[in-house]
Amino acid sequence: MMKKFNFLLGDWNLVYNIPQSALSKAMKGTGEGTFKRAMDDKYVYFDYSSLIEGEKGEAHAIFSWDEKLKFYRFWWFESSGNFSKATCNFINDDTLFINWHDSLLRQTFRKISTNSVVLKMENPDSEGNYELVLEVMFSRK
Repeated sequence: MMKKFNFLLGDWNLVYNIPQSALSKAMKGTGEGTFKRAMDDKYVYFDYSSLIEGEKGEAHAIFSWDEKLKFYRFWWFESSGNFSKATCNFINDDTLFINWHDSLLRQTFRKISTNSVVLKMENPDSEGNYELVLEVMFSRK
């Protein structure tokens, strides 16, 4: 089941666009990230570092397949001390959809090409529509 992550594996340059929203002021940033397999392909790790408006950040994420429940689990750890859990699944071969457990945010990783992926995070507004709160362009190194 972890083969579905193949389009994300490898080293990436990251370009952050955080638009003005109910959650944040507009900001831009850059970073680097790596997706890799671990422990006999039972897990995929994502490690990244970023610089957004002069603020450094780091995170470690773990994806795994839950055989019993038949979906992927996701754990997110930030250098800020933030920790979140999510469930996720592939809605097609090129799109990973993430449902965060402790918020109403939704997130997707979508393959644009072999060397390009876009991450989008959206938050519901008072009308029930979703507004973009984060977009990260991944370019393969």
